[in-house]
Amino acid sequence: MAKLVFGMNQSLDGYVDHTRFAPSLTLFRHFIETAQRQAGSIYGRRIYEVMRYWDDDHPEWDVEKQAFAAAWRNQPKWVVSRSLTSVGPNASLVGDDLEGAIRALKAEHDGEIEVAGPDMAQSLTELGLIDEYHIYLHPVVLGHGKPYFAGPRPPLRLVSHDRVDENVIKLTYVPA
Repeated sequence: MAKLVFGMNQSLDGYVDHTRFAPSLTLFRHFIETAQRQAGSIYGRRIYEVMRYWDDDHPEWDVEKQAFAAAWRNQPKWVVSRSLTSVGPNASLVGDDLEGAIRALKAEHDGEIEVAGPDMAQSLTELGLIDEYHIYLHPVVLGHGKPYFAGPRPPLRLVSHDRVDENVIKLTYVPA
């Protein structure tokens, strides 16, 4: 059975914003290795459209960006959307029964399935489907933006903490 994992970069004050702080080379390599191991990813429409950037090759990419793109393209993606009628390569649309579809994905796959974005994580948290939360804590204070927890804050229990690079700590929580 697969494990659903919601993980994102987060500021010290609890916000996520990929445009305000980028991962170091060490952290980016960590994300490449994570993407290579994942059994797939679950996206809402907005974050899926952002991530579609990795579907196209860009001549200015370095080796690490090429490796991340290859890992992202290789894994299956499930997109939850009421407005999209089609999705890109190696992606499928999730029907109206979100809970049933995600429970079926968990039962049919092994390994980690990434939950992408706070809004999708909120929906799946409310359904009690997320198994782990990975917070990559950066020494940045944003003061505003999209919070890591877009909805209810579930009771959590810290199960591990790892220093990923000189400035970032990965905190792993499970529902309490």
